[in-house]
Amino acid sequence: MKLYEQVATTLKDRIDLGYYHEGDKLPSVRGLSQEHGVSISTVQEAYGLLMDDGIIESRPKSGYYVLKHQAPPELPATSNPAPQPLVVAQWQKLQHMINEYGSTATTKLSLALPDTQASTLKPLTRLMSELSRNAATRVLEYEHAAGSDALRHQIARVMVDSGCRINPEEIIITSGCQEALSCSLRAVTEPGDIVVVDSPSFFGSVQAIKINGVKALEIPTSPETGISLEALEMAFEQWPIKACLLTPTNNNPLGYSMPDKNKLRLLELLNHYDIPLIEDDVYGDLSYTLPRPRTIKSFDTQGRVILCSSFSKSIAPGIRVGWIAPGHHREHIMMVKYLSSLSTPKLTQMAVAEFIAQGYYEKHLRRVRRDYQRDRDAVIGWLKRELPEGTRISYPQGGYLLWVELPDQIDSNELNQQAKQEGISIAPGTLFSASGKYKNFMRICCVNSADPALEKAIKTLGRLCKEMLTRNLLSQD
Repeated sequence: MKLYEQVATTLKDRIDLGYYHEGDKLPSVRGLSQEHGVSISTVQEAYGLLMDDGIIESRPKSGYYVLKHQAPPELPATSNPAPQPLVVAQWQKLQHMINEYGSTATTKLSLALPDTQASTLKPLTRLMSELSRNAATRVLEYEHAAGSDALRHQIARVMVDSGCRINPEEIIITSGCQEALSCSLRAVTEPGDIVVVDSPSFFGSVQAIKINGVKALEIPTSPETGISLEALEMAFEQWPIKACLLTPTNNNPLGYSMPDKNKLRLLELLNHYDIPLIEDDVYGDLSYTLPRPRTIKSFDTQGRVILCSSFSKSIAPGIRVGWIAPGHHREHIMMVKYLSSLSTPKLTQMAVAEFIAQGYYEKHLRRVRRDYQRDRDAVIGWLKRELPEGTRISYPQGGYLLWVELPDQIDSNELNQQAKQEGISIAPGTLFSASGKYKNFMRICCVNSADPALEKAIKTLGRLCKEMLTRNLLSQD
């Protein structure tokens, strides 16, 4: 064990034993250095390790403190979707939400947007400026359809943290994860085929299914462990399923991370029934604790799993850099990618490759993982306080999205319309189902709890929910 790990272990033991309580200030770096007879940099590394694990936080110009952790809320119930394949609906409602991307007038709790104001992103903007200035002619050229060699090499390095050992030449760069999912679906399905999804499921996945002319078969899903493997096996026996599309780590919107034993069992079923898996890992790097969960791809020895991800959620949505690790589907996916968009813009690929290579991505993740966990706990506390009795809330172990189950009498579509009049938007639960289920659910983004506008928005939602609940209960009498 390295010196900084020894110091970190000692501090963690003291916290666990109650020598330091939640909110307590920890010894100064200099004081701890003198106590243990180690360098200041060793203590800083120890504190960094404890921050990565979500045990302590750093407060500017103040020091290090034991994090206050929000008690886990009562989770939403395991879903019970329709037992047959469905043609996807909901596009019109989704279109209204997409129009909010360019809006500056609302508190957009509806959109899954990371903190683009994080100071750890400043090196990225600097790199983009330098590349534009110093490599002006090169950035205007086409990049190879499969993507920048430098970026693919760096992505292969990043994927090691998820347990994957991927040759950079296998990786295909895309314009975000949405293109990765769509290309993968087109490569393994034909119109009329059936694709398994978890329920609720990310609306981008659901709409990718719609645009490719296939049907969605929703499987009951737990907010703690993910898709029901028993129900999935029954579905494999009953229906001619051509693919599965799942988000097993820091799921959007439920927040679950599937345990490794479930991932292994899922892979056994896929191998037995000869069905490919499209694994959406776009939130995987945002796990609050280290090591981050392994991907299902990392267990795959047959090239059956197609791993899709991007930097849109971990860095910034505007860079539009995603990727596919396609397994034995590479040739077909490469053809679909070429016909879809030919290649991905060169400047952002070059900048992201340098951002990772120079160590900035790792530093950025350390910062935002800690911030997003703090945001989660703060917003869950506000939701518990403000929303009606009986509300249930997810408890994600990574990312910045919360899935909220409201009392049955509250329609989240109506709630969204009323909230917009107050300058707030939410993502109604019906967007996350092929059939329009989850009417009394909503997904909200909980980034930047330090902004007073976020707590104010939660208070407004609480008021609107209570008013709607009272009206609807009175109308039933």
